Amino acid sequence: MSIQWFPGHMTSARKKAAETLAMADVVVEVLDARLPQASSNPMIHELRAFRQRPCLKLLNKADLADPLATKAWLDYFAQQPGVKAVAISCKKPGDVARVPALAQQLAPHRNDAVKPLRLMIMGIPNVGKSTLLNALVKKKVAAVGDQPAVTKSQQRIDISSRLTLYDTPGMLWPKIAHPVDGLMLAASHAVGVNAYIDIEVATFLAAFLLDHYPALLTARYGFPTQGSDAVAVIEAIAKKRGCIIKGRGGELDLEKAAAILLVDYRSGALGRISLETPTLRAARASTLEQPVAVDGEKD
Repeated sequence: MSIQWFPGHMTSARKKAAETLAMADVVVEVLDARLPQASSNPMIHELRAFRQRPCLKLLNKADLADPLATKAWLDYFAQQPGVKAVAISCKKPGDVARVPALAQQLAPHRNDAVKPLRLMIMGIPNVGKSTLLNALVKKKVAAVGDQPAVTKSQQRIDISSRLTLYDTPGMLWPKIAHPVDGLMLAASHAVGVNAYIDIEVATFLAAFLLDHYPALLTARYGFPTQGSDAVAVIEAIAKKRGCIIKGRGGELDLEKAAAILLVDYRSGALGRISLETPTLRAARASTLEQPVAVDGEKD
């Protein structure tokens, strides 16, 4: 299954972002800490590379991600020129309070009222940009929702005489080249629900959890995973949670069970899970005809 989702407003959002980036000093790219590279829009890299702008990468939802995987990603991004990366939760005021100072380190010449620091907040849908913005401004200036693409227009906010923020809509890219990236994005709720089928995404997620986090499945749902495959996991969830189709002789409702698995992953109820590491991404790339895109590198 190849998942694609590029609503019409994203084309105009990209054009507007390209114009605004000329005025910004630092790109603040909000990523999902559970899939930092898959949730990094290659168009953002292209735009900031063209303008030669440094980037502060915020690995948001770090409280939901595997801490060992997050550390590996921070080490990986630390090797990239013009990039600073930090793991945060945008729901924690203390984490958000660090962001302006971290960005300032990437643009030390913009540090007074004559030359205020101008930050451009960018990222794909549903990674927490609006939550970050509201926390920085300390009031609700951006809509926050559980569905991707809540923000559809750009806005400028002058926090003080020394700091200006540009908030941009969540943007995906026109073609997600590799199916595994689309599946990870769908599992993490970064694409619209009309772009995928729950049970197909849940089957991918179940297979991944069997390989990397089987104990979390057992702890959450109370069944052994040894000898199971992805379909068996979803069937077991259906049995444990009483997902039965009415009037069908006890037939399991696998769609409902799939939705339960996805919600439990997205909310963190399953535990701290990362869907990729630098090593795993490189291994996946080696099995593809074209390598999976890595920020700062060409396909």
